[in-house]
Amino acid sequence: QVQLVESGGGLVQAGGSLGLSCAASVNIFSFNAMGWYRQAPGRQRELVASITSGGSTNYEDSVKGRFTITRDNAKNTVYLQMNSLKPEDTGVYYCKAERSWRTYWGPGTQVTVSS
Repeated sequence: QVQLVESGGGLVQAGGSLGLSCAASVNIFSFNAMGWYRQAPGRQRELVASITSGGSTNYEDSVKGRFTITRDNAKNTVYLQMNSLKPEDTGVYYCKAERSWRTYWGPGTQVTVSS
């Protein structure tokens, strides 16, 4: 059974940094891609960053140059390093893993950026 567990969320002041981790219970090479999504109150869940099994990355425009997604295949973990955080980055951050026939989600971790 696939499980994704996020960690690293918390409260930070604007301009600060946080690092999120998503640990998978299976070999992450089994996924076509993994990504981080966020959902702010009253808003739809949106893609923040993604990384393919080949290492190609994609970022939402507002986080380009501030966030970095990486993966450690040996640890079956995907990371999101978030720098220069802004209040509008506040939300629940979810890890997503994709196979061709199914998508998996973690339970989410709260990130709150105070102004």
